[in-house]
Amino acid sequence: MDIRKIQVLVLLILASAGCEKAEVIKVGSDDRDRSYVNGRSPADGDVSPFSSAVQVGNTLYISGTLGLDPGRKVPATPEAEAKNIMDNIQNLLEDAGMTMDDLVAVQVFSSDVSDYDAFNSVYRTYFNKEFPVRAYVGSGTLLFGARFEVLGTAVKR
Repeated sequence: MDIRKIQVLVLLILASAGCEKAEVIKVGSDDRDRSYVNGRSPADGDVSPFSSAVQVGNTLYISGTLGLDPGRKVPATPEAEAKNIMDNIQNLLEDAGMTMDDLVAVQVFSSDVSDYDAFNSVYRTYFNKEFPVRAYVGSGTLLFGARFEVLGTAVKR
């Protein structure tokens, strides 16, 4: 299995409780250079065992992101949770020198697909150009009781 497939598989199974101002760590010196946003290693101990995003070349792979409030609390409404998620993703993209319009693929995992319209009412406000490809998947229970988990891939223009 090639490294990109492994990265995508890893990103599919990971969740992020939120994003503060990101730390970007650059690794490598050839065409396989990688930058890690909120990068973590096994030596980091009790922190979540994943990076918030990994950039390889001009492609940014964004880890699964939750929209929890501080203290890992689920917001009162699906719209508030969707806004938190989209703000987190927007911040990760900005830290990598990108915008929401650089997103090319998004996967939304939803614990209740009846929240589809509520999620979309927020989601559509984050884009100025065409929407990225997207899947909206009923997932069952998500970490911390979240309604949504979103991951994505962006390509710098």
